[in-house]
Amino acid sequence: MFEKLGVIADIHGNAWALEAVLQDAVRRGVTRFVNLGDILYGPLRPLDTYKLLQNANVVASISGNQDRQIFEATAENLRANPTLAFVIENLGPEPIAWLPRLHATEVIDGSVFLCHGSPTSDTTYLLEDVSSGRPIVRPESAIIELLGAVRQPVILCGHTHIPRMVRLADGRLVLNPGSVGLPAYDDTTPTLHYMETHSPHASYAVLEKVPAGWNVSFHRIAYEWSDAAKQTRNLNREDWARGIQTGRMTTD
Repeated sequence: MFEKLGVIADIHGNAWALEAVLQDAVRRGVTRFVNLGDILYGPLRPLDTYKLLQNANVVASISGNQDRQIFEATAENLRANPTLAFVIENLGPEPIAWLPRLHATEVIDGSVFLCHGSPTSDTTYLLEDVSSGRPIVRPESAIIELLGAVRQPVILCGHTHIPRMVRLADGRLVLNPGSVGLPAYDDTTPTLHYMETHSPHASYAVLEKVPAGWNVSFHRIAYEWSDAAKQTRNLNREDWARGIQTGRMTTD
């Protein structure tokens, strides 16, 4: 029997949000979790996030692009990026040694494929094109091309921080649970774009196999986001504070 599976992604060291999500999921009957990467990077509570995950029934964690940023950091990277320096100092050796052991992709129960961005790249958005500056769902042909040889009936991805599900014509489901810890951000790669949920709530999803197929539910969870925003402001990251407290990066 396929037990209810909690799907979490893009925690970014936000232990306030993660604790609220884990508690809510357990109340909903979730018995195990998968974690889709970008776990500990952020001007928040990375070590506490790591400890929470070690005490949860996480059956698979995969690596995201900003997880690599932590364990691949050079002295030059630390000088140039005070947030990265804070994360590494806060974490200590054990979590940093854990991160490189995570795989880029995993398959659980033979039917659920996990990746962070796309199956072959942790920096490529699987479902969205951002060339316009905003996330637009890709044509199905482009999604199928990015999936390549992946044939599992359910594909779980993160990286965009936007909760979304797409059903392909062949019946496969591609699911992004949204971000636990950072509901909005902007980036300049591959071009300047804004990812916004327009709400500060933490996001996750629940996946359940039923006789008719797969049930998917998205959940938006209230937590003390003002505390998380205050922490990022203490570390001079007003951009993170705005994204966490409003779910917006722009004023439009």
